[in-house]
This record gives sequence, structure tokens and C-alpha cells, in this order.
Amino acid sequence: MDFIELLKVVFLGIVEGITEWLPISSTGHLILVEEFVKLDVSKQFWEMFMVVIQLGAIMAVVVLYFKDLWPFHNRRPKHHNVTKIEKTAGFICRFVQIDKMIMWFKIVVSCLPAIIIALPFNDFIEEKFNNYFVVAVMLIVYGVLFILIEDYNKKRDPAVNSIAEISWKMALLIGVFQLLAVIPGTSRSGATIIGGILLGASRTVAAEYTFFLAIPTMFGASLLKLVKFGLHFTGAELMILVVGMVVSFVVSILAIKFLMGYIKKHDFKVFGWYRIVLGVIVLLYFTIAG
Repeated sequence: MDFIELLKVVFLGIVEGITEWLPISSTGHLILVEEFVKLDVSKQFWEMFMVVIQLGAIMAVVVLYFKDLWPFHNRRPKHHNVTKIEKTAGFICRFVQIDKMIMWFKIVVSCLPAIIIALPFNDFIEEKFNNYFVVAVMLIVYGVLFILIEDYNKKRDPAVNSIAEISWKMALLIGVFQLLAVIPGTSRSGATIIGGILLGASRTVAAEYTFFLAIPTMFGASLLKLVKFGLHFTGAELMILVVGMVVSFVVSILAIKFLMGYIKKHDFKVFGWYRIVLGVIVLLYFTIAG
């Protein structure tokens, strides 16, 4: 892999790291960037790369939120005159934090709509919708939705202010909102954040749950892509994947910290306006160029 190709991969990793967590669509941005910055790889590898590069971004969530995610620990409880049932419960609680296990079960519930409904149509969606026009339209549509929803949200106080307060029904409905992200340009994080806010969650809770939900969702999507592509990488292809994931990991850490700090004082309207402006620019550019 020559130096120019390496620079392209680094740039793509930066784009992925920023756009994976901001509600502006990472896949949509990669599709748009690919119109101008083309890697010297096969179409099959590029389609796999666009998904698997997100593993680097996902690992940033695991690192930043490890204490909130890991449900196992080794804490020895004190027992004084307790029953056998209480001893058993104490033994379980010594190793497992129940609230975190319940959170993970809810995340699994949120994944079900994508597994049952979206997965069977994945190849069809990629073939028909992975293009600049669809991306631009979705950027604009969901940009408008962000602005309208934020205006609506100002009139009410959030009913859910912690992830533990998310109900099983709400978890399932957030998963339904995640289905919207199968269309490039929508933004998986954007769709689930919008869903969470509409369902009564605070911006912080909606964003954090979106981060956690991304872990099984993107690990599963990446595994499917790797199995479909096969593990017979050339040296250059392996280098592209590794560099892309490492760069997206580092940039994602910065992007997540920025977003969580930003939403404590601001709403998501700026991302809505960004999406609208970018979508209009893309449509105008390709209309004139075409």
C-alpha cells in the first residue's frame, strides 16, 4: 500500500470516527466521500470496509464506558445471620450486577427488530440505496425532523432520566426506530436518539443508550460482512482495515466526549441544520456535475 492510499484510509477513519456518533450518518458520509476519495480496492472489499471500520468506533464506547457496561465483579458481601436464600442471592450479587445485566437484556430486545426485519433485506438495500441521491435526501429529511422534534421537546420534561428507567416496551420501540437507519444517510445514532427523545428519554440517556446499543448491532453487522467477504485478505487489505479501525477508534473517543459535553448545554438542532445544508449541497453538486 503506497503513501497516498494510506492517507486516504486515515482520512476515511477520521470521517468514520466523527460521524459514527454525531447524528449525521457515518455510512452516508462514507458513501459521499467515496465519490471523491476512492480506495484502490474491489467493490466487495469496499462494501465490507464501510461496515467493519465501525468496529474501531465501537471499541471507543467499550473503553470509555467499560464500568457502565461490564456486569461482572468480585465483591465479597458481609453476611450476618442470613437465610440460605439470602446467602444464595448474596453469592450471585457478588459476581453479577443485576441492573447491568437487565440493561443488556433490554439492549438485546432493542436489537430484535433489526435482526428480524432489516437483516433479510440487507443486500437489497445496499444495492438499491447506497448512492449519493438517497443519502442527500435522507440527510435533509432527518435534518428537518431533528429541528421539529427539538422544538416539540422544549415543551415537555423528560420522563426517563437514566438508562435503568428505560422500560422493556421502550427498549423494543427504540429498536424499531433503529430500523429507519437501514437507509443510508439516516444515521443509526440519529434514528435511535430521535426515538429515545420522542419516547420520553433525556438527550443524555438517549445518546448513551444509542452508544451501548451500537455494540452488539455493529459487532453483528461486521461479523456478517467478514463472513460474507471471507478471511482471505491480502496484506494491503489487512493494513487498510487495521489502519481504518485504529484511526476511527482514536477519533471516536474525541467525538463521543465532545457530543456528551455538547448536549448537556445544547440541543441537536445544529446537527439538523448541518444535515440540511450538506444534503442540499450534494444534490446541487451532482445535478450541476451531471
